[in-house]
Amino acid sequence: MSTAFITHPDCLKHDMGDLHPEAPARLTAIHDHLIAQGIDMYFAHHEAPLATLEQLMLVHPASHIKKIKDTSPAFGIAHLDPDTAMNPFTWQAALRSAGAGIMAVDLLMDKKVENAFCAIRPPGHHCERETPMGFCFFNNISIAAYHALEHHKLERVAIIDFDVHHGNGTENICAGDDRILMCSIFQHPFYPYSGTDHPADNMVNVPLPGGSGGEELQQAVLESWIPRLDEFKPQMIFISAGFDAHYEDDMGGMKLFEKDYAWVTTELRGVAARHANNRIVSMLEGGYVMSALARSVAAHLRALAEI
Repeated sequence: MSTAFITHPDCLKHDMGDLHPEAPARLTAIHDHLIAQGIDMYFAHHEAPLATLEQLMLVHPASHIKKIKDTSPAFGIAHLDPDTAMNPFTWQAALRSAGAGIMAVDLLMDKKVENAFCAIRPPGHHCERETPMGFCFFNNISIAAYHALEHHKLERVAIIDFDVHHGNGTENICAGDDRILMCSIFQHPFYPYSGTDHPADNMVNVPLPGGSGGEELQQAVLESWIPRLDEFKPQMIFISAGFDAHYEDDMGGMKLFEKDYAWVTTELRGVAARHANNRIVSMLEGGYVMSALARSVAAHLRALAEI
């Protein structure tokens, strides 16, 4: 079966200002690089639907959703915090981003594809249950995971996060739910300065110092993640795929390369093969240097699709 590539033109319209690092050019860089590499044709392309209110409410209260919608400006830019802002197209883009994960789960459960990558923005892993932050409005990965649990009645899912920043929002939403195992690496100490103080039992957090690279990633995965994942036996794996731990990305201070993203993806494919009927849903999070982002996504996708 094929790998789904899910995106939507609305995700290009969300714009937080000319100097903001979470820019529409991120998706353009990915798209152009996949075409230039000649691998775009290997994926089953889909346009993301709009997430429904009921789907958003799998993880967010109505008050949070109303706050986001009410902040949406008719023109110009409206800030939710100094880093997180909306233009007139952000609301639709955020619904598409959440909807992409929903579609990915449905495609996998219907056995139409083996795995999926969602090239979406805005990202989601910093958004807590009731707090948008860190460029994020809805927690896309958590919404998708809870859709798998509640709608498709899976019993166990895993969320993997290899963004340079800790996925505080995902941990806020999923901590203590024994149906979810979350495994992450992140630079520490670093924004959002979380993930190290008494995490819940279903959190496998591996903070890494600035300057860490492939060797440290492999140690974290092989010694901390894989044993817990094999014990847990997830029926679907979700990846918060942030690529800002890349050596060239100055948003962080880690030293990963394309080969490291390919390696960790291959390891997760192995877990999915053993326990999850190969089912993996990957969703774009960070990555802010265009060339490094595009190359890293391509490496991730090559490993997902085994091409």
